[in-house]
Amino acid sequence: MILVDTGPFVALFDPKDDEHTRAAGILASLREPLITTVPVLTEAFHLLGPASRGSAALRLFVGKGGVQTWFLARSSLARAFELMKRYDDHPMDLADASLVTAAEELRTTTIFTIDRNDFATYRARIGRSSRAFRVLA
Repeated sequence: MILVDTGPFVALFDPKDDEHTRAAGILASLREPLITTVPVLTEAFHLLGPASRGSAALRLFVGKGGVQTWFLARSSLARAFELMKRYDDHPMDLADASLVTAAEELRTTTIFTIDRNDFATYRARIGRSSRAFRVLA
């Protein structure tokens, strides 16, 4: 299972984005199921613009099962807030915190992101260990 951050969605569904070609190439090479979170989708739709072609294409991609959506339960949201506080010296937004929380609960640390610096810093607590993310960028 591969977690997907906001950047790849924006790049994939906005052909004018500087990362579009690279993101499309990475997506074409992936064989594992993709999963993202509601905060990531919210951020992607905001950046694409609600009435844009990119937003419509992303809605279609999600609707056809191109990516699964992971929802935050109350305990997951509390963990995301805890992470945001923990990383306050390296500001972590809710979208990133939700992905780290999903990584912990789903026990996966592979992430498709353009934001390699942040995810090189973040760690997911899985079992008794703190694991680095494997970034696909």
